[in-house]
Amino acid sequence: MPVITLPDGSQRSFDEAVTVLQVAESIGSGLARASLAGRVNGTLVDTSHLITDDSELAIITDRDDDGLEVIRHSCAHLMAQAVQRLFPEAQVTIGPVIEDGFYYDFAYERAFTPDDLSKIEAEMKKIVKEDLPVSRSVMTRDEAVAMFKDMGEAYKVDIIQSIPGDEALSFYKQGEFIDLCRGPHVPSTGKFKAFKLTSVAGAYWRGDSNNAMLQRIYGTAWPDKKSLADYLFRLEEQQKRDHRKIGKKLGLFHFQEEAPGMVFWHPKGWSIYQTIQHYMQKVQNDAGYQEIRTPQLVDYSLWERSGHADKFSDEMFSVESESRMYAIKPMNCPCHVQVFNQGLKSYRDLPLRLAEFGSCHRFEPSGSMHGLMRVRSFTQDDAHIFCAEDAIQNEVADFMELLFGVYRDFGFDEIILRLSTRPEKRVGSDEIWDRSEEALRQALDNSGLPWELLPGEGAFYGPKIEFSLKDCMGRIQQCGTIQVDFSMPDRLGAQYVAEDGSRQVPVMLHRAILGSFERFIGVLIEHYAGALPTWLAPEQAVILNITDKQGEYCEKVRKILAEKGFRASADLRNEKIGFKIREHTMQKVPYLLVAGDREMENGQISVRTQDGRDLGVMSIEDFVAHISTDVAQLGRTKESQDH
Repeated sequence: MPVITLPDGSQRSFDEAVTVLQVAESIGSGLARASLAGRVNGTLVDTSHLITDDSELAIITDRDDDGLEVIRHSCAHLMAQAVQRLFPEAQVTIGPVIEDGFYYDFAYERAFTPDDLSKIEAEMKKIVKEDLPVSRSVMTRDEAVAMFKDMGEAYKVDIIQSIPGDEALSFYKQGEFIDLCRGPHVPSTGKFKAFKLTSVAGAYWRGDSNNAMLQRIYGTAWPDKKSLADYLFRLEEQQKRDHRKIGKKLGLFHFQEEAPGMVFWHPKGWSIYQTIQHYMQKVQNDAGYQEIRTPQLVDYSLWERSGHADKFSDEMFSVESESRMYAIKPMNCPCHVQVFNQGLKSYRDLPLRLAEFGSCHRFEPSGSMHGLMRVRSFTQDDAHIFCAEDAIQNEVADFMELLFGVYRDFGFDEIILRLSTRPEKRVGSDEIWDRSEEALRQALDNSGLPWELLPGEGAFYGPKIEFSLKDCMGRIQQCGTIQVDFSMPDRLGAQYVAEDGSRQVPVMLHRAILGSFERFIGVLIEHYAGALPTWLAPEQAVILNITDKQGEYCEKVRKILAEKGFRASADLRNEKIGFKIREHTMQKVPYLLVAGDREMENGQISVRTQDGRDLGVMSIEDFVAHISTDVAQLGRTKESQDH
């Protein structure tokens, strides 16, 4: 006679084993109709799951995050069923849930078209109306392989044969469609209220370019039509803000096949890059960091000693010369230890903070690269702090204060903190990991800020705090990090003389604020839709003449602004003033300065902003004061001005 304990602490007793759905029915018919799944003793299960013993149970509906996960997981099966109804020769492969949606990969003789997606979506809606029950079954591997061979599903056979172990496998069936899946799934196809197929792309089987090209159909699913409409609006806004489109439109950068995953910076884009680098140099110098520069090409043996070769060899570019193997550095930390090792250090030299705008290279598969967001060549605002163990708390606290100030300067006020703990594959003893994780926990608790735990997501050499900012579209962008490392300094022979005269291994704190310049610039472009704050804008002001008569005066104004340190240009083309204003507005120039006869005679300029505001006529001195104030506030919002 199981006793079921509900989330509110209430209990219900049953005379015999009971399903999740039956428990929901005992509470109310409305809850039973809304039930999508259940969480029994912490495990997500189908509504048909039979509870035989005393258990804790939460009924999952579309109001729960778990419910949305179940909807999207099940909607992938709905899409696959529709595809095979319309294209019987298509083979299904894998179909996972992803952020905001799902996808399924299909092997088919041709690429699917937008017209195909419309047909598939219409067929999905028909299956929803059919309200087919979804049932779970279990088979042995041999039974499953035989079944999929009979169905002509070669990819499913491959998947099953590659799964380790010999335990039975679970399958979900709806109508004529069946697929290997752990579940859980919605109880019937009638549960779907709002979904949309969004795009189709090519994808290699198992992500290997040596394998067959498959067709990947992406979709999204939501608990109601309003949520779907809101998401599609955000998606449209994201597409408008795509940094690749804006970067091309504004002439900031480009990519080409001769250097895959590596950025060709144009003058305007390089201006943004340099402005950020100069800013970070000042911030770090003021915080006690010393800037260094280390080689790009380092003997492979260093990466073996540091542990990187064992963990990241597939991501490293290597080259052989004069019978020696070298690696193009994928990260900076082993090289920073080499700088620390030059000359014996004393406890009086600690903490030693070494910073580098280090250029790194990592092999990213062709299909995973995405504009500036994921590249093969990138520059990190990297630094390593060498300190004694009892200094960790203060160093982490100081770093967090520095990081929050930098993010505010770029216009980001909402920061999410996460603690990532020991992964399964790691170096160092459990005792070292215990000390490292506890040090970061205490630092987070001392900050008084909320934080989340990410078990198993730490680096192979130590736990880390991840700092993610939320952009204007509500997307989470992980950028900063600080990691505690007891292992690498020891592996690479780093020591200092302690106060008692003994030789000790320093703790090494790996830290970055922006992450990579490339990705951070991509985030900025999308956050501001290309209209960067004045301090970052590659061109801060443009002076426009109405007729040729004002040309010399406009050039004089440009020189004055340039001498004051502002990035300004003069557009003296023989074009209508309205045309020039529109063009530079589209180029996201913060200030448009117009000079006609009256302005020239009075030594003034008419000031317009990129967003269309007319600031009126100003003297050159007044405009210099105005733009100076604008630049000085950086990208801080009104909310962050008080910090």
